[in-house]
Amino acid sequence: MKITVYDGLNTIGGNKIHIEENGHGLFLDFGKNFARYKEYYKDFMKERAVRGIYDLWHLGLIPKLNIYREDLIPGDLNVSTYPKIPVDAVLISHAHLDHAGNAFLLKKNIPIVCSSYTIAILKAMMDTAQGSGFNVDLPYYAVRYDNKSKTYNCKYESKRDREGCILLSDEDEPYSSRDIILFRKNYKLIEFLKHRDQEESDNGKPIKMDDSKVKILDEVCLGFEITHYAVDHSICGATAYIVEGDVTIAYTGDFRRPNCKEMKNFIRDANGVDVLIIEGTRVSKKGDEATDNITETDVYKNACGIVEDAKGLVVVYLPPRNFERFDIFKKVAKMTDRELVVTPKMAYFLEALRYVDDDDRLKDVRIYRPFKGKEYMWEQITVFQNGNRDNEISRCHIKDEPEKYIMCLTLYEMAYLLDIMPENGTYIYSFSEAYNEEEELNFQVLWNWCRRFNFEVHGFSIDENGTVKYSKGLHASGHASKEDLIKVIEEIDPEHIIPVHTENPGWFAEMFGDKVVEMKEGKSWEIGA
Repeated sequence: MKITVYDGLNTIGGNKIHIEENGHGLFLDFGKNFARYKEYYKDFMKERAVRGIYDLWHLGLIPKLNIYREDLIPGDLNVSTYPKIPVDAVLISHAHLDHAGNAFLLKKNIPIVCSSYTIAILKAMMDTAQGSGFNVDLPYYAVRYDNKSKTYNCKYESKRDREGCILLSDEDEPYSSRDIILFRKNYKLIEFLKHRDQEESDNGKPIKMDDSKVKILDEVCLGFEITHYAVDHSICGATAYIVEGDVTIAYTGDFRRPNCKEMKNFIRDANGVDVLIIEGTRVSKKGDEATDNITETDVYKNACGIVEDAKGLVVVYLPPRNFERFDIFKKVAKMTDRELVVTPKMAYFLEALRYVDDDDRLKDVRIYRPFKGKEYMWEQITVFQNGNRDNEISRCHIKDEPEKYIMCLTLYEMAYLLDIMPENGTYIYSFSEAYNEEEELNFQVLWNWCRRFNFEVHGFSIDENGTVKYSKGLHASGHASKEDLIKVIEEIDPEHIIPVHTENPGWFAEMFGDKVVEMKEGKSWEIGA
Protein backbone atom coordinates (compact mmCIF):
# COMPACT_ATOMS: atom_id res chain seq x y z
CA MET A 1 0.00 0.00 0.00
CA LYS A 2 1.14 3.51 -0.83
CA ILE A 3 0.34 6.32 1.62
CA THR A 4 0.80 9.98 0.71
CA VAL A 5 -0.01 12.91 3.00
CA TYR A 6 -0.57 15.93 0.77
CA ASP A 7 -1.49 18.28 3.61
CA GLY A 8 -1.98 18.31 7.39
CA LEU A 9 1.43 17.00 8.47
CA ASN A 10 2.72 20.10 10.25
CA THR A 11 -0.42 22.19 10.62
CA ILE A 12 -3.67 21.93 12.54
CA GLY A 13 -6.14 21.12 9.79
CA GLY A 14 -6.08 20.71 6.05
CA ASN A 15 -5.89 16.90 6.19
CA LYS A 16 -5.50 15.36 2.72
CA ILE A 17 -4.29 11.77 3.11
CA HIS A 18 -4.26 9.47 0.10
CA ILE A 19 -3.99 5.68 0.24
CA GLU A 20 -3.54 3.54 -2.85
CA GLU A 21 -3.50 -0.20 -3.42
CA ASN A 22 -4.16 -2.50 -6.39
CA GLY A 23 -5.35 0.34 -8.61
CA HIS A 24 -7.80 1.70 -6.05
CA GLY A 25 -7.43 4.86 -3.99
CA LEU A 26 -9.15 6.80 -1.20
CA PHE A 27 -8.67 10.20 0.36
CA LEU A 28 -9.02 10.40 4.11
CA ASP A 29 -10.48 13.92 4.36
CA PHE A 30 -9.80 16.70 1.89
CA GLY A 31 -9.82 19.78 4.09
CA LYS A 32 -9.06 23.45 3.79
CA ASN A 33 -5.75 24.46 5.37
CA PHE A 34 -6.69 27.69 7.13
CA ALA A 35 -3.14 28.30 8.35
CA ARG A 36 -1.92 28.46 4.76
CA TYR A 37 -4.94 30.31 3.43
CA LYS A 38 -4.41 33.16 5.88
CA GLU A 39 -0.91 33.72 4.48
CA TYR A 40 -2.64 35.12 1.37
CA TYR A 41 -6.23 35.86 2.33
CA LYS A 42 -7.70 37.87 5.17
CA ASP A 43 -11.19 39.02 6.16
CA PHE A 44 -13.16 39.46 2.92
CA MET A 45 -10.19 38.85 0.65
CA LYS A 46 -10.80 35.38 -0.82
CA GLU A 47 -9.89 33.26 -3.79
CA ARG A 48 -11.59 34.35 -7.03
CA ALA A 49 -14.41 31.92 -7.77
CA VAL A 50 -14.53 33.02 -11.43
CA ARG A 51 -11.01 31.63 -11.83
CA GLY A 52 -11.90 28.17 -10.53
CA ILE A 53 -8.90 26.44 -8.95
CA TYR A 54 -6.41 28.81 -10.61
CA ASP A 55 -5.61 30.87 -7.50
CA LEU A 56 -5.42 27.87 -5.16
CA TRP A 57 -3.21 25.99 -7.59
CA HIS A 58 -0.63 28.75 -8.04
CA LEU A 59 -0.53 29.61 -4.32
CA GLY A 60 0.12 25.97 -3.40
CA LEU A 61 -3.11 25.68 -1.40
CA ILE A 62 -4.17 22.44 -3.10
CA PRO A 63 -2.02 19.52 -4.31
CA LYS A 64 -0.90 19.76 -7.93
CA LEU A 65 -2.75 16.69 -9.16
CA ASN A 66 -5.11 15.93 -12.04
CA ILE A 67 -8.09 15.19 -9.75
CA TYR A 68 -10.21 18.35 -9.91
CA ARG A 69 -13.56 19.21 -11.47
CA GLU A 70 -13.18 20.00 -15.15
CA ASP A 71 -15.55 22.96 -14.83
CA LEU A 72 -13.17 24.59 -12.30
CA ILE A 73 -10.14 24.48 -14.60
CA PRO A 74 -9.81 27.69 -16.65
CA GLY A 75 -8.35 27.76 -20.13
CA ASP A 76 -5.02 29.16 -18.97
CA LEU A 77 -4.33 26.30 -16.54
CA ASN A 78 -3.13 22.94 -17.85
CA VAL A 79 -3.35 20.17 -15.25
CA SER A 80 -3.18 17.25 -17.70
CA THR A 81 0.57 16.78 -17.25
CA TYR A 82 0.25 16.31 -13.48
CA PRO A 83 -0.30 12.96 -11.74
CA LYS A 84 -3.76 11.43 -12.09
CA ILE A 85 -4.06 9.27 -8.99
CA PRO A 86 -6.95 6.84 -8.37
CA VAL A 87 -9.69 8.23 -6.11
CA ASP A 88 -12.66 5.90 -5.59
CA ALA A 89 -14.06 8.15 -2.82
CA VAL A 90 -13.15 10.65 -0.11
CA LEU A 91 -13.92 9.59 3.47
CA ILE A 92 -14.87 12.71 5.42
CA SER A 93 -14.37 12.46 9.16
CA HIS A 94 -16.60 15.40 10.12
CA ALA A 95 -18.08 18.70 8.95
CA HIS A 96 -15.37 21.09 10.12
CA LEU A 97 -14.02 22.81 7.02
CA ASP A 98 -10.41 22.01 7.85
CA HIS A 99 -11.40 18.41 7.04
CA ALA A 100 -14.10 18.82 4.38
CA GLY A 101 -13.70 22.33 2.95
CA ASN A 102 -11.81 21.48 -0.27
CA ALA A 103 -13.64 18.24 -1.12
CA PHE A 104 -16.01 20.06 -3.49
CA LEU A 105 -13.04 20.76 -5.79
CA LEU A 106 -12.60 17.06 -6.58
CA LYS A 107 -13.86 15.55 -9.83
CA LYS A 108 -17.64 15.27 -9.75
CA ASN A 109 -17.59 11.48 -10.19
CA ILE A 110 -15.77 11.10 -6.84
CA PRO A 111 -18.33 10.34 -4.12
CA ILE A 112 -18.07 11.49 -0.52
CA VAL A 113 -18.47 9.04 2.35
CA CYS A 114 -19.64 10.47 5.67
CA SER A 115 -22.14 10.24 8.50
CA SER A 116 -25.72 11.51 8.18
CA TYR A 117 -24.99 14.32 10.63
CA THR A 118 -21.99 15.43 8.58
CA ILE A 119 -23.88 15.67 5.29
CA ALA A 120 -26.83 17.43 6.97
CA ILE A 121 -24.48 20.05 8.44
CA LEU A 122 -22.64 20.54 5.14
CA LYS A 123 -25.98 20.93 3.35
CA ALA A 124 -27.10 23.54 5.90
CA MET A 125 -23.83 25.43 5.40
CA MET A 126 -24.41 25.46 1.66
CA ASP A 127 -28.06 26.49 2.01
CA THR A 128 -27.26 29.42 4.28
CA ALA A 129 -24.28 30.67 2.28
CA GLN A 130 -24.88 33.89 0.36
CA GLY A 131 -25.68 32.34 -2.98
CA SER A 132 -23.60 29.50 -4.38
CA GLY A 133 -20.34 30.74 -2.92
CA PHE A 134 -16.91 29.20 -3.13
CA ASN A 135 -16.89 28.22 0.54
CA VAL A 136 -18.43 24.75 0.82
CA ASP A 137 -20.28 23.65 -2.35
CA LEU A 138 -21.20 20.31 -0.77
CA PRO A 139 -23.27 18.28 -1.36
CA TYR A 140 -24.52 20.36 -4.31
CA TYR A 141 -22.74 22.90 -6.49
CA ALA A 142 -23.22 25.21 -9.46
CA VAL A 143 -21.57 23.93 -12.63
CA ARG A 144 -19.31 26.57 -14.17
CA TYR A 145 -18.58 27.30 -17.83
CA ASP A 146 -16.01 29.34 -19.65
CA ASN A 147 -17.74 31.95 -21.78
CA LYS A 148 -15.82 31.21 -24.94
CA SER A 149 -17.76 28.00 -25.53
CA LYS A 150 -21.26 28.51 -24.13
CA THR A 151 -23.97 31.13 -24.29
CA TYR A 152 -25.90 31.12 -21.04
CA ASN A 153 -27.97 33.29 -18.76
CA CYS A 154 -25.77 35.13 -16.28
CA LYS A 155 -26.29 38.70 -15.14
CA TYR A 156 -22.54 38.98 -14.58
CA GLU A 157 -21.61 37.73 -18.04
CA SER A 158 -18.65 39.63 -19.39
CA LYS A 159 -17.58 40.13 -22.98
CA ARG A 160 -16.27 37.09 -24.76
CA ASP A 161 -13.20 35.56 -23.16
CA ARG A 162 -11.37 33.81 -25.99
CA GLU A 163 -8.99 31.96 -23.66
CA GLY A 164 -11.74 30.61 -21.41
CA CYS A 165 -10.21 32.18 -18.31
CA ILE A 166 -13.49 33.32 -16.74
CA LEU A 167 -15.72 30.62 -15.26
CA LEU A 168 -19.35 31.53 -14.59
CA SER A 169 -22.43 29.55 -13.61
CA ASP A 170 -25.70 29.49 -15.55
CA GLU A 171 -28.51 31.09 -13.57
CA ASP A 172 -31.11 28.85 -15.21
CA GLU A 173 -29.30 25.53 -14.84
CA PRO A 174 -30.14 23.46 -11.73
CA TYR A 175 -27.47 22.76 -9.15
CA SER A 176 -25.64 19.51 -9.64
CA SER A 177 -24.84 16.97 -6.90
CA ARG A 178 -22.14 14.37 -6.49
CA ASP A 179 -22.82 10.87 -5.14
CA ILE A 180 -23.15 10.65 -1.36
CA ILE A 181 -22.39 7.42 0.50
CA LEU A 182 -23.93 7.20 3.97
CA PHE A 183 -23.76 4.53 6.66
CA ARG A 184 -27.52 3.89 6.75
CA LYS A 185 -30.64 4.79 4.80
CA ASN A 186 -32.60 7.81 6.02
CA TYR A 187 -35.48 8.87 3.77
CA LYS A 188 -36.19 12.13 5.60
CA LEU A 189 -32.57 13.14 5.22
CA ILE A 190 -32.59 12.23 1.52
CA GLU A 191 -35.58 14.51 0.94
CA PHE A 192 -33.72 17.32 2.73
CA LEU A 193 -30.65 16.76 0.54
CA LYS A 194 -32.77 16.96 -2.62
CA HIS A 195 -34.56 20.21 -1.77
CA ARG A 196 -33.63 23.80 -1.04
CA ASP A 197 -36.17 26.33 0.17
CA GLN A 198 -34.73 28.93 -2.18
CA GLU A 199 -36.47 27.06 -5.03
CA GLU A 200 -39.69 28.74 -3.88
CA SER A 201 -38.36 32.19 -4.84
CA ASP A 202 -38.60 33.63 -8.33
CA ASN A 203 -34.91 33.16 -9.09
CA GLY A 204 -34.29 30.03 -7.01
CA LYS A 205 -32.67 27.03 -8.68
CA PRO A 206 -33.50 23.41 -7.77
CA ILE A 207 -30.97 20.67 -7.05
CA LYS A 208 -30.60 18.08 -9.82
CA MET A 209 -30.60 15.01 -7.61
CA ASP A 210 -32.55 11.79 -7.25
CA ASP A 211 -32.54 8.93 -4.76
CA SER A 212 -29.91 7.05 -6.77
CA LYS A 213 -27.32 9.69 -5.84
CA VAL A 214 -27.46 8.57 -2.19
CA LYS A 215 -25.93 5.17 -1.56
CA ILE A 216 -25.17 3.03 1.51
CA LEU A 217 -21.58 2.10 2.34
CA ASP A 218 -22.29 -1.63 2.75
CA GLU A 219 -23.82 -1.74 -0.75
CA VAL A 220 -20.95 -0.21 -2.75
CA CYS A 221 -17.47 -1.41 -3.65
CA LEU A 222 -14.66 1.11 -3.22
CA GLY A 223 -11.73 -1.31 -3.48
CA PHE A 224 -11.26 -1.57 0.30
CA GLU A 225 -13.25 -2.85 3.26
CA ILE A 226 -14.26 0.23 5.22
CA THR A 227 -15.58 0.25 8.79
CA HIS A 228 -16.85 3.45 10.40
CA TYR A 229 -17.01 4.46 14.07
CA ALA A 230 -18.81 7.38 15.68
CA VAL A 231 -16.34 9.26 17.90
CA ASP A 232 -16.64 12.12 20.35
CA HIS A 233 -15.59 15.53 19.02
CA SER A 234 -16.90 19.10 19.21
CA ILE A 235 -19.36 18.52 16.36
CA CYS A 236 -22.10 15.96 15.68
CA GLY A 237 -21.29 13.06 13.39
CA ALA A 238 -17.52 12.84 13.83
CA THR A 239 -16.25 9.54 12.44
CA ALA A 240 -13.12 7.40 12.64
CA TYR A 241 -12.39 4.79 9.96
CA ILE A 242 -10.61 1.47 9.63
CA VAL A 243 -9.66 0.71 6.01
CA GLU A 244 -8.61 -2.83 5.14
CA GLY A 245 -6.79 -3.99 2.05
CA ASP A 246 -3.56 -5.94 1.93
CA VAL A 247 -2.60 -3.50 4.69
CA THR A 248 -4.94 -2.22 7.44
CA ILE A 249 -5.07 1.47 8.32
CA ALA A 250 -6.90 3.10 11.22
CA TYR A 251 -7.67 6.83 10.93
CA THR A 252 -8.92 8.69 14.00
CA GLY A 253 -10.02 11.95 12.38
CA ASP A 254 -10.48 14.41 15.27
CA PHE A 255 -11.54 12.99 18.63
CA ARG A 256 -11.48 13.39 22.41
CA ARG A 257 -12.46 11.19 25.40
CA PRO A 258 -11.00 7.77 24.54
CA ASN A 259 -13.10 6.18 27.29
CA CYS A 260 -16.46 6.82 25.58
CA LYS A 261 -18.23 3.75 24.19
CA GLU A 262 -17.79 4.57 20.50
CA MET A 263 -14.07 5.28 20.79
CA LYS A 264 -13.58 2.10 22.80
CA ASN A 265 -15.03 0.13 19.88
CA PHE A 266 -12.60 1.79 17.49
CA ILE A 267 -9.64 1.12 19.79
CA ARG A 268 -10.68 -2.52 20.19
CA ASP A 269 -11.07 -3.16 16.44
CA ALA A 270 -7.92 -1.20 15.55
CA ASN A 271 -5.75 -3.23 17.92
CA GLY A 272 -2.54 -4.25 16.18
CA VAL A 273 -3.24 -2.44 12.89
CA ASP A 274 -0.42 -1.94 10.43
CA VAL A 275 -0.76 1.86 10.41
CA LEU A 276 -2.45 4.27 12.81
CA ILE A 277 -2.99 7.77 11.40
CA ILE A 278 -3.78 9.90 14.45
CA GLU A 279 -4.46 13.56 15.15
CA GLY A 280 -2.22 15.53 17.50
CA THR A 281 -3.84 18.94 17.93
CA ARG A 282 -3.06 19.36 21.61
CA VAL A 283 0.60 18.35 21.44
CA SER A 284 1.11 21.65 19.66
CA LYS A 285 3.79 23.92 21.01
CA LYS A 286 1.02 26.41 21.73
CA GLY A 287 -0.33 26.28 25.25
CA ASP A 288 -3.97 25.40 25.81
CA GLU A 289 -4.08 26.06 29.54
CA ALA A 290 -7.60 27.45 29.27
CA THR A 291 -8.94 24.02 28.23
CA ASP A 292 -6.62 21.74 30.22
CA ASN A 293 -8.62 19.28 32.33
CA ILE A 294 -11.85 21.20 31.64
CA THR A 295 -14.87 19.12 30.62
CA GLU A 296 -18.22 20.11 29.17
CA THR A 297 -19.67 19.44 32.64
CA ASP A 298 -17.25 22.02 34.07
CA VAL A 299 -18.35 24.52 31.43
CA TYR A 300 -21.97 23.94 32.39
CA LYS A 301 -21.36 24.43 36.11
CA ASN A 302 -19.22 27.54 35.64
CA ALA A 303 -21.62 29.10 33.15
CA CYS A 304 -24.54 28.42 35.49
CA GLY A 305 -22.77 30.30 38.29
CA ILE A 306 -22.09 33.31 36.07
CA VAL A 307 -25.65 33.50 34.70
CA GLU A 308 -27.21 33.10 38.14
CA ASP A 309 -25.37 36.24 39.29
CA ALA A 310 -25.88 38.15 36.03
CA LYS A 311 -28.01 41.27 35.78
CA GLY A 312 -29.71 42.17 32.53
CA LEU A 313 -29.12 40.48 29.18
CA VAL A 314 -26.63 37.63 28.84
CA VAL A 315 -24.92 37.25 25.45
CA VAL A 316 -23.00 34.07 24.62
CA TYR A 317 -20.49 33.21 21.91
CA LEU A 318 -20.58 29.52 20.98
CA PRO A 319 -18.02 27.69 18.80
CA PRO A 320 -19.27 27.24 15.20
CA ARG A 321 -21.52 24.16 14.89
CA ASN A 322 -20.73 22.94 18.41
CA PHE A 323 -24.21 21.68 19.18
CA GLU A 324 -23.14 20.07 22.43
CA ARG A 325 -22.21 23.52 23.74
CA PHE A 326 -25.59 24.77 22.52
CA ASP A 327 -27.27 22.03 24.59
CA ILE A 328 -25.25 23.12 27.61
CA PHE A 329 -26.42 26.72 27.41
CA LYS A 330 -29.96 25.53 26.79
CA LYS A 331 -29.71 23.74 30.16
CA VAL A 332 -28.09 26.81 31.72
CA ALA A 333 -31.06 28.90 30.56
CA LYS A 334 -33.52 26.45 32.07
CA MET A 335 -31.65 26.28 35.39
CA THR A 336 -31.48 30.08 35.68
CA ASP A 337 -35.11 30.77 34.65
CA ARG A 338 -34.09 32.38 31.36
CA GLU A 339 -34.90 31.58 27.74
CA LEU A 340 -32.23 30.80 25.17
CA VAL A 341 -32.44 32.94 22.02
CA VAL A 342 -30.77 31.93 18.73
CA THR A 343 -30.50 33.60 15.34
CA PRO A 344 -32.25 32.21 12.22
CA LYS A 345 -29.00 30.69 10.94
CA MET A 346 -28.45 28.70 14.12
CA ALA A 347 -32.13 27.65 14.05
CA TYR A 348 -31.73 26.36 10.50
CA PHE A 349 -28.77 24.18 11.48
CA LEU A 350 -30.75 22.77 14.40
CA GLU A 351 -33.64 21.94 12.07
CA ALA A 352 -31.19 20.27 9.63
CA LEU A 353 -30.08 17.91 12.42
CA ARG A 354 -33.72 17.05 13.01
CA TYR A 355 -33.79 15.31 9.61
CA VAL A 356 -31.20 12.90 11.01
CA ASP A 357 -32.50 12.06 14.49
CA ASP A 358 -35.99 13.64 14.85
CA ASP A 359 -34.78 15.57 17.91
CA ASP A 360 -36.62 18.90 18.24
CA ARG A 361 -33.71 21.01 19.47
CA LEU A 362 -35.75 24.19 19.07
CA LYS A 363 -38.21 23.17 21.75
CA ASP A 364 -38.17 25.85 24.49
CA VAL A 365 -35.80 27.97 22.37
CA ARG A 366 -36.67 31.41 20.98
CA ILE A 367 -35.67 32.57 17.50
CA TYR A 368 -34.70 36.21 17.10
CA ARG A 369 -35.95 37.90 13.94
CA PRO A 370 -33.48 40.67 13.13
CA PHE A 371 -34.09 43.69 10.92
CA LYS A 372 -33.19 42.70 7.36
CA GLY A 373 -33.82 44.20 3.97
CA LYS A 374 -34.40 40.72 2.57
CA GLU A 375 -35.12 37.35 4.15
CA TYR A 376 -33.93 34.23 2.39
CA MET A 377 -36.47 31.51 1.69
CA TRP A 378 -34.72 29.13 4.11
CA GLU A 379 -35.44 31.66 6.86
CA GLN A 380 -39.05 32.15 5.87
CA ILE A 381 -39.95 28.50 5.30
CA THR A 382 -37.79 26.26 7.48
CA VAL A 383 -37.13 28.66 10.34
CA PHE A 384 -40.32 30.68 10.73
CA GLN A 385 -43.01 28.56 9.06
CA ASN A 386 -42.24 24.91 9.83
CA GLY A 387 -43.88 24.84 13.24
CA ASN A 388 -41.54 27.47 14.68
CA ARG A 389 -43.79 30.53 14.41
CA ASP A 390 -44.51 30.49 18.15
CA ASN A 391 -40.76 30.50 18.88
CA GLU A 392 -40.23 33.88 17.22
CA ILE A 393 -39.16 36.77 19.43
CA SER A 394 -38.64 40.42 18.57
CA ARG A 395 -36.24 43.02 19.85
CA CYS A 396 -39.05 44.58 21.90
CA HIS A 397 -39.44 41.50 24.11
CA ILE A 398 -35.70 41.38 24.82
CA LYS A 399 -35.41 45.13 25.25
CA ASP A 400 -38.29 45.25 27.77
CA GLU A 401 -37.14 42.29 29.90
CA PRO A 402 -33.46 41.58 29.14
CA GLU A 403 -32.98 39.66 32.40
CA LYS A 404 -35.15 36.86 30.99
CA TYR A 405 -32.88 35.91 28.10
CA ILE A 406 -29.56 34.38 27.05
CA MET A 407 -28.80 35.40 23.48
CA CYS A 408 -26.39 33.43 21.24
CA LEU A 409 -24.54 35.74 18.85
CA THR A 410 -21.43 35.43 16.72
CA LEU A 411 -19.09 38.37 16.32
CA TYR A 412 -20.78 39.18 12.99
CA GLU A 413 -24.18 39.35 14.69
CA MET A 414 -23.19 41.72 17.51
CA ALA A 415 -24.73 44.63 15.58
CA TYR A 416 -28.16 43.22 16.48
CA LEU A 417 -27.53 44.61 19.96
CA LEU A 418 -27.88 48.14 18.59
CA ASP A 419 -31.59 47.42 18.09
CA ILE A 420 -31.94 46.13 21.66
CA MET A 421 -29.60 48.60 23.41
CA PRO A 422 -28.87 46.51 26.53
CA GLU A 423 -27.09 48.10 29.48
CA ASN A 424 -24.74 46.50 31.98
CA GLY A 425 -25.26 42.99 30.70
CA THR A 426 -22.97 39.94 30.74
CA TYR A 427 -20.93 38.49 27.89
CA ILE A 428 -19.68 34.88 27.94
CA TYR A 429 -17.08 33.71 25.43
CA SER A 430 -16.97 29.90 25.34
CA PHE A 431 -14.70 28.23 22.80
CA SER A 432 -13.44 24.74 21.92
CA GLU A 433 -9.85 25.61 20.97
CA ALA A 434 -7.75 28.70 21.61
CA TYR A 435 -6.38 28.18 18.09
CA ASN A 436 -9.62 28.19 16.13
CA GLU A 437 -9.37 25.82 13.20
CA GLU A 438 -11.82 27.68 10.98
CA GLU A 439 -11.92 31.35 11.87
CA GLU A 440 -9.51 33.86 13.32
CA LEU A 441 -11.64 35.96 15.62
CA ASN A 442 -10.87 39.66 15.90
CA PHE A 443 -10.91 39.92 19.68
CA GLN A 444 -10.26 43.65 19.69
CA VAL A 445 -13.47 44.23 17.72
CA LEU A 446 -15.37 41.87 20.02
CA TRP A 447 -13.92 43.67 23.06
CA ASN A 448 -15.04 47.02 21.63
CA TRP A 449 -18.62 45.75 21.29
CA CYS A 450 -18.60 44.44 24.85
CA ARG A 451 -17.30 47.76 26.21
CA ARG A 452 -19.85 49.69 24.15
CA PHE A 453 -22.65 48.01 26.12
CA ASN A 454 -20.82 47.93 29.45
CA PHE A 455 -20.84 44.13 29.50
CA GLU A 456 -19.12 42.21 32.23
CA VAL A 457 -16.94 39.89 30.14
CA HIS A 458 -16.17 36.25 31.02
CA GLY A 459 -13.95 33.88 29.07
CA PHE A 460 -11.36 36.32 27.75
CA SER A 461 -9.82 39.72 28.38
CA ILE A 462 -7.50 42.13 26.56
CA ASP A 463 -4.73 43.99 28.35
CA GLU A 464 -3.41 47.46 27.53
CA ASN A 465 -0.98 45.95 24.99
CA GLY A 466 -3.79 44.26 23.10
CA THR A 467 -2.80 40.78 24.30
CA VAL A 468 -5.70 38.32 24.58
CA LYS A 469 -5.91 36.21 27.73
CA TYR A 470 -8.31 33.29 28.06
CA SER A 471 -9.75 32.57 31.46
CA LYS A 472 -10.17 28.97 32.54
CA GLY A 473 -13.49 27.26 33.15
CA LEU A 474 -15.63 28.20 30.13
CA HIS A 475 -13.67 26.44 27.40
CA ALA A 476 -13.44 22.71 26.74
CA SER A 477 -11.33 21.23 23.95
CA GLY A 478 -12.71 18.99 21.24
CA HIS A 479 -9.40 17.14 21.03
CA ALA A 480 -7.60 14.48 23.04
CA SER A 481 -4.96 15.52 25.56
CA LYS A 482 -1.38 14.24 25.43
CA GLU A 483 -2.19 11.70 28.13
CA ASP A 484 -5.20 10.42 26.20
CA LEU A 485 -3.24 10.20 22.96
CA ILE A 486 -0.64 8.06 24.71
CA LYS A 487 -3.39 5.85 26.11
CA VAL A 488 -5.02 5.35 22.70
CA ILE A 489 -1.73 4.58 20.94
CA GLU A 490 -0.64 2.13 23.65
CA GLU A 491 -3.98 0.31 23.57
CA ILE A 492 -4.06 0.07 19.78
CA ASP A 493 -0.36 -0.86 19.66
CA PRO A 494 0.05 -0.26 15.90
CA GLU A 495 3.05 -1.32 13.87
CA HIS A 496 3.46 2.21 12.52
CA ILE A 497 2.19 5.69 13.50
CA ILE A 498 1.61 8.67 11.21
CA PRO A 499 0.77 11.87 13.16
CA VAL A 500 -1.33 14.51 11.38
CA HIS A 501 -3.29 17.63 12.34
CA THR A 502 -0.47 18.83 14.58
CA GLU A 503 2.17 21.53 14.74
CA ASN A 504 4.48 19.30 16.75
CA PRO A 505 4.87 15.90 15.05
CA GLY A 506 8.23 15.52 16.80
CA TRP A 507 6.41 14.84 20.08
CA PHE A 508 5.21 11.50 18.68
CA ALA A 509 8.75 10.49 17.72
CA GLU A 510 9.94 11.39 21.22
CA MET A 511 7.22 9.24 22.77
CA PHE A 512 7.08 6.28 20.38
CA GLY A 513 10.43 6.21 18.63
CA ASP A 514 10.83 4.05 15.54
CA LYS A 515 7.11 3.33 15.29
CA VAL A 516 6.61 6.87 13.98
CA VAL A 517 6.94 7.24 10.21
CA GLU A 518 8.75 10.41 9.18
CA MET A 519 6.51 11.58 6.35
CA LYS A 520 7.19 14.45 3.99
CA GLU A 521 4.40 16.38 2.36
CA GLY A 522 3.52 14.99 -1.06
CA LYS A 523 6.05 12.15 -0.79
CA SER A 524 4.79 8.58 -0.70
CA TRP A 525 5.60 5.89 1.82
CA GLU A 526 4.97 2.25 0.89
CA ILE A 527 4.21 -0.63 3.22
CA GLY A 528 3.50 -4.27 2.48
CA ALA A 529 4.10 -6.30 -0.64
